[in-house]
Amino acid sequence: MHAVHTLKLVRLTEKATKLSSELGQYTFEVARDANKHQIAAAVAETFKVTVRRVNTMNCAGKNKKSRQGRPSMTSEYKKAVVTLKAGDKIELV
Repeated sequence: MHAVHTLKLVRLTEKATKLSSELGQYTFEVARDANKHQIAAAVAETFKVTVRRVNTMNCAGKNKKSRQGRPSMTSEYKKAVVTLKAGDKIELV
């Protein structure tokens, strides 16, 4: 699987920003069928950094209702928290 297909987007939340500044951990939304080795290789290839650890979690979709009251669900996705070697950094902005 290519890096383009593995990494979908960077999750920029308040918690993710705190993790990146304090611990050197970055949060990505990744392909559902990607494993930890593929995610580490994709991040290393894309951003030219050394990956120390990858933690993944499957996030379930949540129930919601439309304006007309019809039930629906948000999309399910897979999230990866990537820890980099001390001193490495990813410039996101």
